[in-house]
Amino acid sequence: MTASPTPILGDPRGEVPSERVTSSPAGPDGLPGPADFPVLRRQQTRWADNDVYGHVNNVVYYSLFDTTVNGWLIEATGTDIRALPAVGVVAETSCRYLRQLSYPETLHIGLGLERLGRSSVVYRLAVFREEVDGTLDESPHALGRFVHVYVDATTRRPHPIPEIVRNAMAELA
Repeated sequence: MTASPTPILGDPRGEVPSERVTSSPAGPDGLPGPADFPVLRRQQTRWADNDVYGHVNNVVYYSLFDTTVNGWLIEATGTDIRALPAVGVVAETSCRYLRQLSYPETLHIGLGLERLGRSSVVYRLAVFREEVDGTLDESPHALGRFVHVYVDATTRRPHPIPEIVRNAMAELA
């Protein structure tokens, strides 16, 4: 069974998506697996990530997503994205928690493209745990969504996605 695309409702910029990318779930539970993400970035949990309940606190997932997206952008473009004439500001994030994690864990954050517009991009993310033998869980511990809206670096008005960034997005398709 093929998954249907997640609808994008009420885009405040009135943009029509120029490209929409989806994938079929590969995990045994019908959720996306590591193979559904063209990019997997390795990250370690830290002692301070655990909360009083002994698991990774919810805010840490947002940091994992932000680090994944921006680290990938810097590597994929080969440039300091902060110095571009238009910069991506976070307009929306969400996280669906599926299974808990705790320190110490080695994680792999899956990154893919949900939608690419004129001045915005919607990323899809997933958090996978690395097993002791180096393999990855096939089922995610969390699923995320991360929206960058590109604005002029000076005026902060909407601006088309810089060409160097748009070209890098091909790797996520």
